[in-house]
Amino acid sequence: MNSEQDVYQEIRPYNDSEISGAIDRLICDQEFVNAIINHRFASKPVWLKTLLSPFIKVMLKTKWGKLKTVKDVQLEIEKYLANTLRKTTDGVSFEGLESLDSNVPYLFISNHRDIAMDPAVINYGLHHSKHKTVRIAIGDNLLKKPCATELMKLNKSFIVKRSIKAPRELMKALGQLSSYIKHSLETGNSIWIAQREGRAKDGNDVTEPAILKMFHVEGRKRKVAFNEYIHSLNIVPVAISYENDPCDLDKARELDEKLNNGSYQKTEFEDIESIVKGIVGYKGKISVRFGRVIDHNVDKPEELAIEIDKQIHELYKLYPVNLYAAGIEDDSVSDKVKRDFDEKLSQLSDGAKEILIDMYANPVRNKA
Repeated sequence: MNSEQDVYQEIRPYNDSEISGAIDRLICDQEFVNAIINHRFASKPVWLKTLLSPFIKVMLKTKWGKLKTVKDVQLEIEKYLANTLRKTTDGVSFEGLESLDSNVPYLFISNHRDIAMDPAVINYGLHHSKHKTVRIAIGDNLLKKPCATELMKLNKSFIVKRSIKAPRELMKALGQLSSYIKHSLETGNSIWIAQREGRAKDGNDVTEPAILKMFHVEGRKRKVAFNEYIHSLNIVPVAISYENDPCDLDKARELDEKLNNGSYQKTEFEDIESIVKGIVGYKGKISVRFGRVIDHNVDKPEELAIEIDKQIHELYKLYPVNLYAAGIEDDSVSDKVKRDFDEKLSQLSDGAKEILIDMYANPVRNKA
């Protein structure tokens, strides 16, 4: 057992020797099998779905039984992702990777709009540009089902323990997370983490300094100053822009309820439903732009947050719908763009309408 397996066992992704066991557990997980049946055969009667279960297990065993390494799993996922992008987008563009060294591990920090698609499209761009894919930071709030944990850890995801509240346990978890991120970079593995906890549901992409303080927990342990430690992490901001957000109406209603009632209570598996909607929903064009390595002096997390925000706001690609929401008259804003956006607004209450407008207009305002 190597040190990574031992020290980071609770949070790290699976390694090659653990892939077969994890796949076997998934195939034997009836809840996972049922989820596939309910998604693929939603319109079929219950009795038929029940009969399908053993056939689905055999199909999964035949298809996934040959996967023995992390790379095998990711190449299989790439097929699904390529198909999904063909069906649900009008094209994905990548910029900036030509300026990054494929032999150097980076800490990619991006804005966060979609739970699953953000790291997925970044990995897609990296893979097709001959860069190594990233280890993905994912909150434990998304791992309420054993099958979700298996799926995420199969795909190079490591766990951020957001649910811990006790101060002593929280500090221990932050130390372990900070150490794991540094360990990953030191062993040649790039990292992806969102600039904030949770998605920017209002379209306002702002970095949380608390995440940047977490990076330096390991630096303090090693007695390395913040500025020097940050340089060692090779931080690269990334801006992901979706022309259409499949979850936009849900986000607007959620934020409106928070404003009106002071809180919003998620249903038990609402995050999982958002993941599915984000994957299968229409996204229009997607732009992924990689920024510059942050290599100048930043002495505080707040200063680093400002630099990350600056790059993300500059890199963010604006679409005609963003301009229309911001009230900007432009030749690119077609009648169809106006009709489609007005149709969305017609489905919302007055308060939620304003939130949806802000959601698409805030990237424009942030560039000003």
